[in-house]
Amino acid sequence: MKKVTVLGAGNVGTNCALFIAEKNVADVTLIDIKEDYAAGKALDLMESGPVRDYDVSVRGSHDLYDLVYSDIVVVAAGRVREPGMKREDILEDNLRVVDSFVRETEKFAPNAIIIVLTEPVDALTYYILKKTGFPAHRVMGIAGVLDATRASQIIAEKLRVAPIDVETTFIGGHHDHMIFLPQYSRVSGIPVSELLSQEETAAVREEVRDAGHKILESMKRATAFYAPAAATVRVIETIIRERNRILSAPVYVSGEYGLKDLCIGLPVLLDKSGIRKIIELKLTDEQKSALAESAKALRLTQEKLSPRLEEKAS
Repeated sequence: MKKVTVLGAGNVGTNCALFIAEKNVADVTLIDIKEDYAAGKALDLMESGPVRDYDVSVRGSHDLYDLVYSDIVVVAAGRVREPGMKREDILEDNLRVVDSFVRETEKFAPNAIIIVLTEPVDALTYYILKKTGFPAHRVMGIAGVLDATRASQIIAEKLRVAPIDVETTFIGGHHDHMIFLPQYSRVSGIPVSELLSQEETAAVREEVRDAGHKILESMKRATAFYAPAAATVRVIETIIRERNRILSAPVYVSGEYGLKDLCIGLPVLLDKSGIRKIIELKLTDEQKSALAESAKALRLTQEKLSPRLEEKAS
């Protein structure tokens, strides 16, 4: 049985553990800095197994040594936004969180695939990749899959079709510059661009962009956690069960789409080793321009990481 370690036993991390268990994908270890907190969550999850029909192991710990033998490490620890805050506003706080475990991840789980949920996800995916020195094919974020699942639900409601029949594609950053690709999105094989007008597809993008803000404004002291956890487990299941699927995720580019030294959301082919390849799609001129703008915005945030990354180099 494969092992997935989830760093952070908050709402997102705990639901990741639950969804992994319910699919019987892997044994799960929850790690949280609060002593005994993850252990309590894990015990509760294990006692749900007989009813929810899963029999994988779920255990909790506050010791980073329990990263050992992890096949996948999910980074779900960190501060969440409060109403009125942007994702970039929590960068410094979450850099400190990442620094508290990044060395141990490198030491105790040197062969793991790392999946990043902690915000801002694009910047922290880049930071963790550079800090650990892991190969680029074993470090990715989760934003593209989350954006896609939100769009699929929105489109299904608009067209009154089954959500499971809708597949959508997003590229770019997980922020105001996310890019919806209707020509590469399908409803039972039919391009979304043939089912919705340009105005309607633009409205879908706006709804996806604002989804996290709406949830945050509604709950006040919590952000989305069910959908991010579900999106993460979709990626985990794809990797562990070797389903070889194409999904969008923040990944490191070294020339693809004319971009270099950046983590940005793009379609990738996933297999048991992580990212097998980045899929380069034919984009419209407008979409190319939007991707360049998205990359520019991400670089502004990424530049703030330089002092900490230089510390590693020295």
